Amino acid sequence: MDLGTANTLIYIKTKGVVLNEPSVVAMNRQTGKPLAVGHEAKQYLGRTNPSVFASRPLKDGVIADFDMTRIMIKEFITKVKKETGFLKPRMLIGVPSGVTQVEKRAVIESAEQAGARDIYLIEEPMAAAIGAGLPIDQPQGCMMVDIGGGTTEVAVISLYSTAYSESVRVAGDEANESIMRYIQRKYQVLIGENSAEQVKISIGSAYPLEQPLSMDVSGKDIVEGIPRTITITDEEVRQAMSEPVEVILESVKRAFEKTPPELAADVAEQGLMLAGGGALIRGLDRLLSREMDLRVNVADDPLSSVAVGAGIALQNVKEYKRVFIN
Repeated sequence: MDLGTANTLIYIKTKGVVLNEPSVVAMNRQTGKPLAVGHEAKQYLGRTNPSVFASRPLKDGVIADFDMTRIMIKEFITKVKKETGFLKPRMLIGVPSGVTQVEKRAVIESAEQAGARDIYLIEEPMAAAIGAGLPIDQPQGCMMVDIGGGTTEVAVISLYSTAYSESVRVAGDEANESIMRYIQRKYQVLIGENSAEQVKISIGSAYPLEQPLSMDVSGKDIVEGIPRTITITDEEVRQAMSEPVEVILESVKRAFEKTPPELAADVAEQGLMLAGGGALIRGLDRLLSREMDLRVNVADDPLSSVAVGAGIALQNVKEYKRVFIN
């Protein structure tokens, strides 16, 4: 399982990724029971009445609301059980590098209460590297940059171990918030999180595009308090996202500074690998390549790399158990 801030994915042997849904739960305040989880619950964000609240129980890649996370994992496992017939699944869960003991315990307890057994943890960049097909078993340096919803994970891996890793709590969510702030500041219009994410996906870029893009965005006028629609361009979105993109770039540069020379030389020769939803931002690979002066590769399926890598590792426990977190 890739238990992500933005999305949760579940991979099952022989079936591949069987679940990919937003990490969102909608609850009834009176009864305390879940109304919706995943895709359906995401539609509730910003659209609830006083008797209902919708939230994302993970923040910056770790559990912020234990009870909501337990409910979410249980619902997702139940959904998968119906398709597979598994009673008590054995699970390997991807977590950010540098996760604390308290956060590890919270993840394990959530999975246990949701009905899982034999629960293992793996760092997300390690799982992403396995899923992307990097030769982590070889005596050579591989650099993985996994840009998720809540965190950006940068790791240099060699011989099944991490030579350097850093988890920066700036990623896709911060890009969404930057777009919201930019539109509020420039146009005096408030837009919701879902709208900001749609702008990012539709016309967001980190590098100038050959063909300019634009889209209409609807929100609420701050001054008049009435609905208003504006047109925003890819150049404006690029400007809005420049700060989080710069933080990601600096984290990659820092990784090179702190990586042993031989491993850094391997990465310079082979290039680095991008995974996670952030890898799909237009031109991010070109920007990194220009700034770092090296080849930047994007995983074949960046969104699924962590889940697929965790699935491969769990299918081959004997070979990969050394990369599991104790």
